Amino acid sequence: MKSRRPVFVAAVAASVLTIAGCGSADSAEAGGADQPYRVLVTGGISAQGVLKANADTSILATKAGVEVQNQAGGIGGRQIELTVVDDAGDATIAVTKVREAINKQKPDLVLNSGPSSIGAAVLPILKQNKILSFNVAPTQDSTDPSKFPLNFDLAPGAADNARGIVGHAKEKGYDSIGVIHGSTAYGELFGKEMTSALEKAGLKQAGNEEYEATALDMTAQLQSLKNAGAQALALDAYGAPLGYVLQSMQRLGWDVPLIGNTSVASTSLVANEPPNGVLGTPEVKNLVAQVFTSTVYDPNNAAVNQMVDTMASLGTIPSTLIIADNYDAFPLVAAAAEKAGTTTDAEKLAEALETEEVQQNAETAFLSRYNFTADNHGPNPAQDEMKFIAPTKVVNGQFGNPAA
Repeated sequence: MKSRRPVFVAAVAASVLTIAGCGSADSAEAGGADQPYRVLVTGGISAQGVLKANADTSILATKAGVEVQNQAGGIGGRQIELTVVDDAGDATIAVTKVREAINKQKPDLVLNSGPSSIGAAVLPILKQNKILSFNVAPTQDSTDPSKFPLNFDLAPGAADNARGIVGHAKEKGYDSIGVIHGSTAYGELFGKEMTSALEKAGLKQAGNEEYEATALDMTAQLQSLKNAGAQALALDAYGAPLGYVLQSMQRLGWDVPLIGNTSVASTSLVANEPPNGVLGTPEVKNLVAQVFTSTVYDPNNAAVNQMVDTMASLGTIPSTLIIADNYDAFPLVAAAAEKAGTTTDAEKLAEALETEEVQQNAETAFLSRYNFTADNHGPNPAQDEMKFIAPTKVVNGQFGNPAA
């Protein structure tokens, strides 16, 4: 087991933070070893609803990661300088902002706050400019080193989520699983991965239904799954569609276990009571949502508590920690820099991130361990990293806090 630093909450002034557009450097080259370690993070600060709440939480986690890592000595002795850019949750804006930032001062590391359309649009630019990146919104090829050799996904992807849901279903003794998912790129990939995971586990798939992301009624798809004899449903729904799925279930009067993926867990609807949510209503009585160990309150988890305490010291955590992935980028890069003996060679840092030594030594919290390989740059979390929890009120981004 990796050793853990003592828990502390650093003062805000300890980290070096800049606001986008306020930097003084005019060189397009990345900083040298005697310069700050420059990190760019984009997020939908001016977006609305769930997208904004998740972006604000992601950026807060990023700032907390900077805070803690700077207190620990930075990246290879270089203090981290963070630039936050508002991409409005729009891929076109994100592309423009990232290009502008690169032209002004090439960052050492680029992070995003999702959604997956942002990652899909920006990753080719980062590849072209040979910039190391961590991605929190998996795309179909974001974990493929042959496509993006300098990118690593921090967020578990559709295959990881499907594997976890199937494992949970098997533990519960559900033999026939129906799948319902959105028409988004992630939703379609999740549906495909559920089919594969169910087959590998020897469980029956009682239908795989897709709904339009703009639909207001999913009754027809649910009726089809009911007719097929589904004993439980694997559910993909993010934002407003989740409410419509739950309403359609009530309209059908179908009493069956619902296993929501991480998209469900990251939708605030399930953590708020009416009129802003459905917590405590019959609509969620059969629902469990897929989260990670760090998203569930545990007073004995020192690494996670350090992350939560630092985030809370910097601002209000508006959504669940399911989107706090970026916190882990900094201990991962720090461990990679120590092994590679460089903070400026992105290729050597990427090679180091693929090693078990770096993954073991990185003092991460969002996930306790990453399992990057030379063939797959996804986090590939162990099954015990995934939890399934009935909706509760959220305190500091976590479910299951007795203070709620």
